[in-house]
Amino acid sequence: MQYAFVTGCSKPVSRVVLGTMIINRGERNKSYALLDAALAQGCTTLDTAHGYAGGDSERCIGDWMKDRNNRDQMVILTKGCHHNGDRQRVTPADIGSDLQDSLARLKADYVDIYLLHRDDTSVPVSDIVDALEQHRRAGRIGAYGGSNWTHARIAQANAYAQSKGLQGFTASSPNFGLAEQVQDPWGPGCVTISGPQQTAAREWYAANKVPVFAYSSLARGLFSGRVTRDNFKEALDGAAQTAYAHDCNFQRLERLSKLAQERKLTVPQVALAWLMQQPLQVHALVGAANADELANSIAGAQTSLSATDVAWLDLRGARAATA
Repeated sequence: MQYAFVTGCSKPVSRVVLGTMIINRGERNKSYALLDAALAQGCTTLDTAHGYAGGDSERCIGDWMKDRNNRDQMVILTKGCHHNGDRQRVTPADIGSDLQDSLARLKADYVDIYLLHRDDTSVPVSDIVDALEQHRRAGRIGAYGGSNWTHARIAQANAYAQSKGLQGFTASSPNFGLAEQVQDPWGPGCVTISGPQQTAAREWYAANKVPVFAYSSLARGLFSGRVTRDNFKEALDGAAQTAYAHDCNFQRLERLSKLAQERKLTVPQVALAWLMQQPLQVHALVGAANADELANSIAGAQTSLSATDVAWLDLRGARAATA
């Protein structure tokens, strides 16, 4: 496993991060087995959220850390302030309320990395940064940042933080992967840095050295190795079909399949290899269902591709034909 550091987080952060949307108390044994496997494989960072499984993801993780007495070994990334059907919820009050819920569920005094699940551009960045700083100074969070925040808003937040001598946003979790997010999968508010249209965003991340926690890096299953042009309507959920089931991505899938066959790898392994060779500090969020899937993902993340193959997979350039 490879690790990197995030400003504000005192522990090394694994470059492959286990996504825990499926972790819940109702499947405690299965959930514990997956969490045990993650730690055994060096995947010490868990991605969760206030809203995952109605809060049960955080509760189950909290139970597991207490039972295993391993809180100090784990890097917990959780998210709060997702909008609901009534209003947008990115206010100082919502930050405090959701964070206190998360801490109680996690049975923890602090969160290593705290991200705002959505943004509300009507709220001044100064109000948001000041609220997050209050919790950081109190020791309740270490690093903080945004999920589904544009790089322009992060830049505004960090300009304000710098002017006040504050830490600022040191992590971000947009959609990022080989697939283009052609349409917003869940309605307005999702942010992607994938595809040729987002070149400027990626250049900003590279220049400012902000770590990227990439969600849906396998295009919600399109790059699972089980999906084709013929079966995608049965194999993918509605969000994946909306966002990723488009010709540009099927072309990428076909190239992934060809290269995987040549290299004796799986499609998701090649997709993760592509992601980890981008010129950014990327942490891949992987929604593995079991120990074997996670091990395969970690192996893919550690696989090297040639610059020619990296470009070719992204529909740029050509490569020599193989026998």
